[in-house]
Amino acid sequence: MAKQNAFNTTFLNKVKTVLLAEQEKLEGELAKFTKPNPHATDDFDAAFPEYGDESDENAREVADYTTNKSLEIALEKSLRDVHKSLERIEAGTYGICKYCDKAIDEKRLLARPTSGSCVDCKKALTDEV
Repeated sequence: MAKQNAFNTTFLNKVKTVLLAEQEKLEGELAKFTKPNPHATDDFDAAFPEYGDESDENAREVADYTTNKSLEIALEKSLRDVHKSLERIEAGTYGICKYCDKAIDEKRLLARPTSGSCVDCKKALTDEV
């Protein structure tokens, strides 16, 4: 079972504000070219553009859709990370490494508020040790 976080309320409120701003930004970016999937939370569907029936227009539609789909996937992942972090704040487990159950350094959390692992565990996972 994960430990409860040891961060003060001021720090957690600061991180929560940053996460909520990031959530709004990501949702705004997704809204430019997707629609929320009504059947799944944190899932969006990129709209297929309609430029016309000529072959060059069709090629551009496919190219733009492919680009938008890749961007959609990346933004959705970021949004899920933000939501998971907000849930951990509410549950009182924010800032605890999911691998070693030790506190994640505040500087790391300020630099990357969606971090779920401490620097040592992340380095070990990516073979940077």
